[in-house]
Amino acid sequence: MKDMNELKALISLVDEPDNTLFEQVSQRIHAYGMEAIQALEDAWENTFDDNIQQRIIAIIHNIQQEHLYTELNNWANFGYTDLLKGFILVTKFQYPDLDTDQVTREVGRIIQEVWLELNNNLTALEKIKVINHVLYDINKFSGNTTNIQSPENFYIKNLLDSHKGNPLSLGMFYVLIAQSLKIPVYGVDLPKHFILAYADEVFEGDKKLKLDEEVMFYLNPFNKGAVFTRNEIELYIKQINIESRDTYFKPCSNTTMIHRMISGLIEAYTQLDNKQKAEELRYLLGALNKS
Repeated sequence: MKDMNELKALISLVDEPDNTLFEQVSQRIHAYGMEAIQALEDAWENTFDDNIQQRIIAIIHNIQQEHLYTELNNWANFGYTDLLKGFILVTKFQYPDLDTDQVTREVGRIIQEVWLELNNNLTALEKIKVINHVLYDINKFSGNTTNIQSPENFYIKNLLDSHKGNPLSLGMFYVLIAQSLKIPVYGVDLPKHFILAYADEVFEGDKKLKLDEEVMFYLNPFNKGAVFTRNEIELYIKQINIESRDTYFKPCSNTTMIHRMISGLIEAYTQLDNKQKAEELRYLLGALNKS
């Protein structure tokens, strides 16, 4: 157990006018990690000095970001089979106080709604029809066509609050709902548009499919789960004038989806000229490198 009296003493020095000494104080507080958050928040509430408040906010933010990096690195190395956990972790970049239990309960409610409509006699297409009905007809999830470039479209909090998202957030949500029910739906890392693939068997963990033939059909999560074929992907690749790759037709890993999510957020914040968030996300992207 760390010395909380020492921590409080350090926090009382946050008003240090000498920047060099303040940095030393800040680093020592930072060493307490997440244990320091509550004491810092209490100190913030008990001061009216704007400079001190800003310093405390900065220290809290840095501690949270470092903790998030560690959590994401642990996920990449040990917990990547849990897509919801990865989705929540990246969302915590913007919403560090996210109520993860509430998110989990809401996701569980929707999974149960789908489960109640399923039975063992359904074909692959019939199972997809059930998921589409629950997600898009009953719960009214849809693509955010009016503000598609907004970073908010990536986060699961906003997706559950507004029931609107971009192709990636809707697609990842679809995947975690389907896979929770042992329905073999996977993401496909297609450039500029994220799609899904229905495979003819369930794979354990983050294992990729090896053969194109194992994909039965594709889905567009941004268009109410519409079903389409490989031919349409080939046509799309020609239209956007890029070289065709096998990865554009095959299921991708959960880690690839989270990598794409962070990369998409970097691009979105860069377009908004929010250089600080873009830089922090570039740092966070490094957490996905396996140890």
